[in-house]
Formats: sequence, structure tokens, C-alpha cells
Amino acid sequence: VQLQASGGGLVQPGGSLRLSCAASGFTLDYYGIGWFRQIPGKEREWVSCISSSDGSTYYAGSVKGRFTISRDNARATVYLQMNSLKPEDTAVYYCAADLRSLICAMATVLSPDANFGSWGHRGQGTQVTVSS
Repeated sequence: VQLQASGGGLVQPGGSLRLSCAASGFTLDYYGIGWFRQIPGKEREWVSCISSSDGSTYYAGSVKGRFTISRDNARATVYLQMNSLKPEDTAVYYCAADLRSLICAMATVLSPDANFGSWGHRGQGTQVTVSS
């Protein structure tokens, strides 16, 4: 069972990146998928989530309108399209998967039960650096 985040890199402010979260060893269809990020010295924060049931999407206020989460169950991959990137978006980005049907709703309200460490499957991170 594995989740692999990729697609990070160096981009100038205002630029775009698309992150991918590829799942192997389990059926992604049944899982809510979340993206988190962590800046050195700070706690990991929730960024976005897409539900398993109806594909509903959720975003943290800091990224709403700039980031778009989507899923391709046939490819067992979830994407995070990041546009209009800002230096404060610089972080290591992680994806996670969980079977709980309300996981996205819990993440939206910052429930401790939806902290990154509580998710069923958690991937390694990919570095995103936004700098001129």
C-alpha cells in the first residue's frame, strides 16, 4: 500500500504547478483524498480534500480560488492544480487517503480527528518552492 506525491519544483510567483498523488496497493475509489503542506518550523496544515462519494471538493481559505483538486480513479491518481502561486505557498506537500466518509468535512473544520497523522494512508512529500 503506497501513496506517492510528485510534481513539485521551483516556480516563480504567479506561476503554476500540478501535483500528483498516485496510489498503489489499494482501490482509490473508496477513499477521500487530502492534500497537506508543511513549512519548516510550522505545523502541517490541511490544504484541500476530495470526497470518495460524490467528488465534492474542499479548500483551505488560503488557497481557495487558486488551487483545484481532482481525481482520476481509473488512473488511481489525485491531482492538485496550483495556480497564481505565492512565496507563502512554499512548503513540502503531502497527500493522504482515508476511508471515513466524513473525512473531508472533518478536515474542513480542522477536527483533530482529521489531522494528517490520523489518515489511514499517508504519502511522502514533494517540495514546492515559489521564488523569483
